[in-house]
Amino acid sequence: MSGILTGMRIVEGSAFVAVPLAGMTLAQMGADVIRFDRLGGGLDATRWPVAPNGNSHFWAGMNKGKRSIALDMRSPRGRELVTQIITAPGKDAGMFMTNLKVRGWMDHETLSQHRKDLIMVSLKGDRHGRPAVDYTVNPALGFPAITGPEGSTDPVAHALPAWDCVAGQLMVSALLAAERHRFKTGRGQDVEFSLKDVGAAMLGNLGIIGDTAMGGTKRQKSGNALYGAYGQDFICADGQRIMVIGLTGRQWRGLISATETQAPLDALSTSLGVDFDDEGMRYIHRNAITDLFKPWFAARDAASIGKQFDELGLTWSLFRDFESALSNDDDLSTENPMFSEIENPGLGRFLVPGSPLNFSDYDRDEPSPAPILGANTEEILGDVVGLPDVEIASLFDEGVVKGPAGKNMRPAA
Repeated sequence: MSGILTGMRIVEGSAFVAVPLAGMTLAQMGADVIRFDRLGGGLDATRWPVAPNGNSHFWAGMNKGKRSIALDMRSPRGRELVTQIITAPGKDAGMFMTNLKVRGWMDHETLSQHRKDLIMVSLKGDRHGRPAVDYTVNPALGFPAITGPEGSTDPVAHALPAWDCVAGQLMVSALLAAERHRFKTGRGQDVEFSLKDVGAAMLGNLGIIGDTAMGGTKRQKSGNALYGAYGQDFICADGQRIMVIGLTGRQWRGLISATETQAPLDALSTSLGVDFDDEGMRYIHRNAITDLFKPWFAARDAASIGKQFDELGLTWSLFRDFESALSNDDDLSTENPMFSEIENPGLGRFLVPGSPLNFSDYDRDEPSPAPILGANTEEILGDVVGLPDVEIASLFDEGVVKGPAGKNMRPAA
């Protein structure tokens, strides 16, 4: 794979979402990302969703474009090999990302004894080192209390692991920033951050901490409404549901024009003594506004509404499930140059995304599939660690390393 990071080598020891996502992001920009796992596979080897044959679509999605080596990390020799892979020489190597840090072995203090300019970026659960995942961070910070139908009291957890997604991209940023620092100074870097801190930072960045601390109005659940402005879902004449946004002045005026509701909205504005040019007022009085819009949507099918809204340049979307989105959205097809249909080992041929980034000096590459566990064991031991063939064969014989099922090295004898 070619790309803007071609020549850079990064080693990844990971599980779950954030760190695998970071490694995949870098691989899709051209970096050589080497993932190491236990002989039988790491924590993600069979993670759902899985195919009927038990192979993991999650693994295939999160490890595109990487190389894979499988080792016995319980053995001293297996740990030694991991250390050699992480600290292998090369000005564009010596970079390691993990959320599985093990003190006394797989930490910066120990590894940097083998390579002084080592860059290591590690993700913890919380700042104290306790375990955490997106589905514990989100409840701890309060977001489920404002998610769900208006008037309900039960907390609703978000299905998207948002903090993992943000943390993955922060890991990319941290590694590239540390690499730039090393390029300028020759010094390595030990970067640590936590998943909970990622979520807590965004709580402040979105203004929620300030508003809460200063006694702002307590946030309530508001269903599918857009907080702080106007955005609402409507059921159309054909039963389909669409989301309509009136966030900016232009969006709001276009929505009024399309639905021919200027007169009743003016009357509502006068009766309430408010100005709907103020987006906050549109949010506060969203239910009354929605009642004026509902008959217009209920009298038209989604296709005709969508056509009219597109002609006016309005912001809207159909509500879909995954199946409908994949079947009907051109952005989830090869019409979108980000996507290609490729063969995925053990899973079949289907649509796979490459990088969303489009660099002017590089053509888009077709995405590379995720490797089978241990697919690159032999070449990594030879090309990266620099072991001779006879020693590599001995490691296979002794069960220290493993290749793809049924494709191990020839015996040393």
